[in-house]
Formats: sequence, C-alpha cells, structure tokens
Amino acid sequence: MTPIQAGSKAPEFSLLDQNGSTVNLTDYQGKKVLVYFYPKAMTPGCTTQACSLRDVKSELEAQNTVVFGISPDPVARLVKFIEKYDLNFSLLSDEDHAIADAFGIWGLKKFMGKEYDGIHRTSFLIDENGTVEHVFDKFKTKEHHDVVLNYLKG
Repeated sequence: MTPIQAGSKAPEFSLLDQNGSTVNLTDYQGKKVLVYFYPKAMTPGCTTQACSLRDVKSELEAQNTVVFGISPDPVARLVKFIEKYDLNFSLLSDEDHAIADAFGIWGLKKFMGKEYDGIHRTSFLIDENGTVEHVFDKFKTKEHHDVVLNYLKG
C-alpha cells in the first residue's frame, strides 16, 4: 500500500452518492475537493469525523472546498448515515474499493489482533486543477476538521 502523494494527479472517479446519483471528480474543476476515506458508516470514529466536517461546512465552503466521504459501504447504508446524523455533504459508495486502491489507501490493517484488508483513514485535498495538494494521514478523528481547516487557512 502506497498512498498517492501531493503533486500527483488525483485519480478520476465516478461513484454513486447516497441518492444513487453519479458524482464525477471532473465536475468539480475550479473548486478544492476534500476526499476523505473512512472505513465504515455509523461506527464511532467515522461518525465523529463526519459530524465534525458537517459542523464546519460553511467554513470549508468559505475556502472554496467541497467534501466527499468515500467508503466501501453500499448506497443504502450511506442514506441511513446521512439521515441519522443530518450530514450536509455527499457520501460516495466504493463497494469494490477500486477508488481506494487508486488512491493507494486500501491494504492490510490490524485490529484487536486480527489482520484484514480495508481502508486506511486518509484524506486528500485536491486542488482546482485536479492535482493532490495535500495528504492528511496523521490525525485523530475528532481533530480531522481542525487539521483540514488550519491547512486551508494557511
């Protein structure tokens, strides 16, 4: 597993959102896009991270930044996650983890002595031209939104 680095062209993607609509990265040229990968909807860490991003959406928009959460969850689970926590940004379904693979963040994980393949919690800030501007890979879920905002505000 080798995550793509800042300065690399972001992998293109077309994924279904919680409404079953296709979201294409190329539709967001001219905006910064925060793509954050998370392991599973409605788990404690993922919920903390999502709700924190929800709460700072206006600050992110002020920095010309849109947010997409990507997980291997099916669309039906994304709908429940959005409704339960009143999330105000789109979640995208990457069930076959092809996009996580393309970004280099699908790989071996360890949890409670067990090894398995899964998403490594990582966020990518993609600039207005589709290039990875920054990779966020060292943060606590409850501080993720602050780390992103601090970077954006310089």
